[in-house]
Amino acid sequence: MLRLIFVPFIVSAVIDSNYGTALILFVLAGISDGLDGLLARALKQRTRLGEYLDPIADKLLLSSLFFSLSIMHKIPWRITVLVFSRDIGILVVASVLYATTSLRDFRPSIFGKANTVTQIATLALVLLAEVYPAVWVVNLRQLGLWLTFAITLVSWLHYTLTLPQRMRANNARMSEGSGTKTSG
Repeated sequence: MLRLIFVPFIVSAVIDSNYGTALILFVLAGISDGLDGLLARALKQRTRLGEYLDPIADKLLLSSLFFSLSIMHKIPWRITVLVFSRDIGILVVASVLYATTSLRDFRPSIFGKANTVTQIATLALVLLAEVYPAVWVVNLRQLGLWLTFAITLVSWLHYTLTLPQRMRANNARMSEGSGTKTSG
């Protein structure tokens, strides 16, 4: 919940060109995310609500930052459009599958996790480059933007290409669970 509270303040700081404040709040949001996960595991306090809210908070924070930084011309629109397209595409497909099939396992793949880490690092570098525009920071920012574009595309393709396999595995598991035999 704390990360959700950070979102409007981070976006406001970006829109006001107060990138130092945005960077500090972004880092604090990341720390709160890390502490939340650490405490949940250590105290064995994992809940169904938390399993849903955690990725929602991540996506809201990241998407809001991509959008606001694109408005401020700090991130190219093509990257933001790809990030949004991937997330919306996956959300629509997952919602349809949730409503029409018994598939409930929508955990991210290694590519999805790599995508999130890359996006977080890139956003931090974009903000840092506005506060501290050293050549190495600006170069890392550019590398991060290219990596974000590439890994977002790869993770979307991976999700799309592995989805039929996940659906078949789920159908087989459901057939075994109901005692129904299929001929093959």
